[in-house]
Amino acid sequence: MRLMPRSTSARLALAVTASFLFAFVLLGIGVQYAVSAMLIQDARELVKVDAAGLVEMYQDDGGAALLAELRDRIASDDDPDAVYALTAPDGRVVAGNTPVPNHRRGAHWIEFTEHSGDGDLRVVAQLLRLPDGTTLLTGTRTRSQDRFLGLMLRTALAALLVAASLGALIGWMTSRWVSRRLRHLDNTAERVGGGELDLRARLDGSDDAFDRLARRFNAMLDRIEELLGGVRHATDHIAHDLRTPLTRLRNRLEEARQREQDADAAARLDAAIGETDQLLHSFGALLRLARIEAQPPVHDEPELDLADLVRDAAELYTPIAAERGIALTTELPSPGGARVRGDADQLFQMLVNLLDNAVKYAPADTEVRLGLQRERQAIVLQIDDRGPGIPAEDRARVFDRFQRLETHRGSPGTGLGMSLVRAILHRHGGHIALLDNHPGLRVRVTLGASAD
Repeated sequence: MRLMPRSTSARLALAVTASFLFAFVLLGIGVQYAVSAMLIQDARELVKVDAAGLVEMYQDDGGAALLAELRDRIASDDDPDAVYALTAPDGRVVAGNTPVPNHRRGAHWIEFTEHSGDGDLRVVAQLLRLPDGTTLLTGTRTRSQDRFLGLMLRTALAALLVAASLGALIGWMTSRWVSRRLRHLDNTAERVGGGELDLRARLDGSDDAFDRLARRFNAMLDRIEELLGGVRHATDHIAHDLRTPLTRLRNRLEEARQREQDADAAARLDAAIGETDQLLHSFGALLRLARIEAQPPVHDEPELDLADLVRDAAELYTPIAAERGIALTTELPSPGGARVRGDADQLFQMLVNLLDNAVKYAPADTEVRLGLQRERQAIVLQIDDRGPGIPAEDRARVFDRFQRLETHRGSPGTGLGMSLVRAILHRHGGHIALLDNHPGLRVRVTLGASAD
């Protein structure tokens, strides 16, 4: 069982509240002790003055006068809190209004508790041994002092309740302030991770720890944006610089193919042209991938019906699939039932890439099924084929743009097509999953649905 909360902000609020209460309790104990000591000292001063008067009477008029004075004071009860007792040398009480408690021999000041109908009363008394061997006890009941201390205690408890509420409020406000400052950094990091690379954390100019953290955070984002921009520019320049000579090379190979009469040489030239086309396709995909990854997430893009794009892509690939004896079937929702917000060209490119893979690797005389449906607040696209599939241990590497994985699907290649699909989905806030179709591969794409 955890006694401490898991949340850091809750721990901070608890720490502030506990510190506030600890300081208040410590101050209260100190004040209580100081006031109690002062009241006891005042009672002792009062007892000293009273005892000095009685001793002076004893010295002037003798023991009989002292005894008579004690009896008169006890009988008159002018001061109900005054305590007197005169004991003989043998310990017998000669006169008094309180029993003399057992005390240490030679004690000068004693404190004891009287048990009476009014409750327990604390007594502060002074013991004086007179020359004739008798002992004079002069004291006072601390009734008023105890009432004042009780009032102080009740007031302190009420103040403690107020302090606890105030401490909890201050702790909550402190944790809210800290959480708000950190939440802004967290939201900024989340949005930057979603593709808004130009976003920066807000500075308030206070130059406190949070402001310095935000400044360092922004410097880190500037450096990341600079590095990513360098990579994109390098990729873009390489693709542009190499695409032109590759295009020239393909044209020359095509011219040589048209002049070549030997069948074996012509076959080799055809293979070289095919490899050149593959390189040109890869560089084109790199350029598209770089442009898509540089774009921010879709927020202001118009709404569209994904079912229309799926229908167009299916019509485009139905003849291609039919040439291989593959049946391409679709299951689409009613019009307007799959509305999403996004870039129509990029979403269509995603559909084409996925359908191309499915038709390319599906065996002849099989079926490729294309389904689209709405599940709560999401639009789910599912493409099933009966091809060789991809082993579960290799699926995480399918989206590596330079990883050669399609050997499992029958022919070698790179992951640029699937990387392009993932980049488009990332920009549109969706995700893709590769599953088993028993046999074959099931591709499941999820996109957020537009609000109705």
